[in-house]
Amino acid sequence: MSKATTRGNGVADGTEALTLRGIRRAFKQADAPPLTVLDGADLEVRAGEIVALVGPSGSGKSTLLQIAGLLERPDAGEVLLAGEPASGLGDGGRTLMRRKYLGFVYQYHHLLPEFSAEENIVVPQMVAGVRKGAARVRARTLLERMGLARRGHHRPGQLSGGEQQRVAIARALANGPRVLLADEPTGNLDPHTADGVFAELLRLVREEGLAALIATHNPDLAARMDRVVTLREGKVAAVAR
Repeated sequence: MSKATTRGNGVADGTEALTLRGIRRAFKQADAPPLTVLDGADLEVRAGEIVALVGPSGSGKSTLLQIAGLLERPDAGEVLLAGEPASGLGDGGRTLMRRKYLGFVYQYHHLLPEFSAEENIVVPQMVAGVRKGAARVRARTLLERMGLARRGHHRPGQLSGGEQQRVAIARALANGPRVLLADEPTGNLDPHTADGVFAELLRLVREEGLAALIATHNPDLAARMDRVVTLREGKVAAVAR
C-alpha cells in the first residue's frame, strides 16, 4: 500500500476524516410508535475523498448530515472527526469541534444580506479568532478561486443565485475544515447553473484535499464523485457503479 500524501491543508490523503459508527435516530410521533430514521448507520469518509449520499426523500439524508455535523445528537452511536470522538462533549465542546473540523453548504446559501460577499467569508474566520487582515486575504483568495474576484464588494442581493452559492461554498471553506458536509448544494439552481457551481465545488474541495459528504437527488452529480452510498432502511449501503 502506498503511503498517504499530504495536501496543502495538512490533512493526509487516505486518513479517516469522518467516521460514523452505529448511528441510531428515531423521532417521536403523537399517535404512533417512534419513527426510526437511522438504524445502525455506519460510514467512513477519508481525506481527499468525495462521497455522494443518495436516497429518497425522507430516508434520513439530512438527519445523517446533521448528526455528522454535530448539530444533532444521535440516540446511539458515535461520531468521530479526524479520529476524535464527540459523544462525551457538551455543547461548548461540540461547537469547538465544528469550528475546527467542519464546513457546511446547504441548498439555500444563508448569506448575511447586510454584508458583502467578502465580509460573509471574513466573519466566520473572525469568530474563529483569525485577525481581520488575514481573514480578508483568505476571503479574497477564495473568491478569486471561485471566479468572483470582482464581486467581493457586492451584497448577496446584487449577486445571481449561482454567485451566491459560490460565496457560500467559499465561506464553508474559509476556516480550512477537514470535512465538508453539503445538503443538496445545487438543488435550488437551474440545471445549467447547478452544473457549473457543482464543478467549482468539486474542484475546490479536491484542491483543498478535504473529505466531503454531499447529499444529492441528482444521479448525474452523484456519478461525478468518488463513491456513492445510499441510505436504505436506516443503514448506509454502497452503490455499485
